[in-house]
Amino acid sequence: MKISSLWMAALAASFTFASPGEACTGIKLTTQDGSLVHGRTLEFGIDVDISVAVVPRGYPFKGTTPKGEGMSYKSKYGAVGAIAFGNPALMDGINEKGLAVGTFYFPGYAEYTETDKENQERSLSPAEFSNWILTQFESIEEVKAALPSVVIAPTVIPAWGSQPPPFHYIVYDKSGNSLVIEPVGGNLLTYDNKLGTLTNSPEFDWHMSNLRNYINLTPFNVQPITLNGVTLKPFGEGSGMVGMPGDFTPPSRFVRAAIYSTTAIPSKNAEEGILQVFHILNQFDIPIGVARTKENNVVYTDQTLMTAARDPQTLKYYYKSYRDQSVKMVDLKKFDLDAKEIKSLKVSGNSIASDVSSNLK
Repeated sequence: MKISSLWMAALAASFTFASPGEACTGIKLTTQDGSLVHGRTLEFGIDVDISVAVVPRGYPFKGTTPKGEGMSYKSKYGAVGAIAFGNPALMDGINEKGLAVGTFYFPGYAEYTETDKENQERSLSPAEFSNWILTQFESIEEVKAALPSVVIAPTVIPAWGSQPPPFHYIVYDKSGNSLVIEPVGGNLLTYDNKLGTLTNSPEFDWHMSNLRNYINLTPFNVQPITLNGVTLKPFGEGSGMVGMPGDFTPPSRFVRAAIYSTTAIPSKNAEEGILQVFHILNQFDIPIGVARTKENNVVYTDQTLMTAARDPQTLKYYYKSYRDQSVKMVDLKKFDLDAKEIKSLKVSGNSIASDVSSNLK
């Protein structure tokens, strides 16, 4: 059953207030040895309490809906990734089979399914859906087959605002496949995503159509031309990319992310690929002050709170935060995945730079 149009109109109008800023960007890369790596940024106009966590096998989860408890399930696979506001559900991460999920904001377009007696027992909140995928499946095909069995309910999560948070999702498996899942019209629409790129609104298929406006862009410099005996040369490097959008809107970031990731010279292996993921995603850092929203005389300023990268070959989860730009790593293989409790660590820190003065010789 779809949410009523009246309720959805109110919901869409409230998304702007509930989400003063959101500018996440995701990419994937394939290395020379065939390894797959992927990563994303997390931007928001308010501070998001983020922790890195490891979920063991057999851990019980209970979905939440507007009418109470929803789907009950236990984690089939152990996983590592990021949780928000202390909720144990992973919203971004990778599991022991190399399947990865990223949750992205989707304001103005996310339309969830009303909770009723028939679907409540198979319903999850928007923040729990990604955790269900991470802990239950090992391939894109398995995810596709299981989607009809689940419902995303319009559950209000107080930490995310007074309305259900609007999300869509990207899934990567170890073989290199990528899938976008979008809740639109109360249905879960899916798109095979060969580029592995995702940002925010509007819908994924709109972004793919919009890419056609930029098929003239090339990583090769423009050749000099002669007009009436006058030779004109490019000013410098990068002339093939003149016209690429440089603002921070989701459509512009999608174009840049698609171009940067597909024109990148492949790294030798996954370890070097992770470094390249961070270098590319650095291009999407938002300088504080350049992207602002004013609501009821309150100014929210977007900033890059966290950047993460995932290696499905080694099952390592890498991250850095706004306050600590040094890259940290959590190795899923070092944990007892049959443990009974979730282990977590706050993504924080105030390290601007390490003092290496004493190391100079």
